[in-house]
Amino acid sequence: DGKVSFFISAKADSLFHQRIKPVKLRWTQAWRRMNKKGKTEEGGKKKSRKAQKFQKAIVGMSLDDLKKKKAMKPELRQAKEAAAKEAKARSTAKKPASAKAAVAKGPKVQAAKASKGAGAAPPPAKKNLKGKM
Repeated sequence: DGKVSFFISAKADSLFHQRIKPVKLRWTQAWRRMNKKGKTEEGGKKKSRKAQKFQKAIVGMSLDDLKKKKAMKPELRQAKEAAAKEAKARSTAKKPASAKAAVAKGPKVQAAKASKGAGAAPPPAKKNLKGKM
């Protein structure tokens, strides 16, 4: 299965039989290719594309709403958010009337849960598998 090789010169023949690789010899084309010598104008570096900014709508808010909110002045936006928080606080303040009925039922439910969970073992802790793969 041996291939017959014909060499240009005795020098090439000698180096081949010493198993010296052409990449290791500075005067060979293979070395010049490996070390990027010559042919500087050809190719050049490829230009990388800059990532484009892109905005998507989020759940509960359309893209138009997002753009309007961004365009708003910061002071106005803060005032609007504060008003929304206040409205939420007011709505939670109205609930305690119905919450009192829940409190009356609460202690019995809690006592039942406590008696049920007294003999049960706590759930097994989750193992941290990060970095162990």
